Amino acid sequence: EVGIHCFLDASHAADKATRRSQSGILIFINRAPITFFSKKQNSVETSTFGSEFTACKQAVELVKGLRYKLRMFGIPIEGPASLYCDNEAVYKNVAIPTSVLNKKMHG
Repeated sequence: EVGIHCFLDASHAADKATRRSQSGILIFINRAPITFFSKKQNSVETSTFGSEFTACKQAVELVKGLRYKLRMFGIPIEGPASLYCDNEAVYKNVAIPTSVLNKKMHG
């Protein structure tokens, strides 16, 4: 059995000209790095939450594809994949189905 671990991050509005964020994703099988992904996001996000959430969505799609390929090769997978993200709001929003977004207005 193999375990899948995915680390992801986004830099909000990293491109100063277009204000597009950059996603970074690194996927491990057991302790070996298998794939990495670094790309400007297609949309312009207005918040760090939005860019981190977009990176999380991209990571989930990559992990789903990897899990499918491993199953097709007959490789047993140990439980669900672990995703590691450094944004607590994104983590709570995707991990807890009943969570609600609380937007703080500063003014």
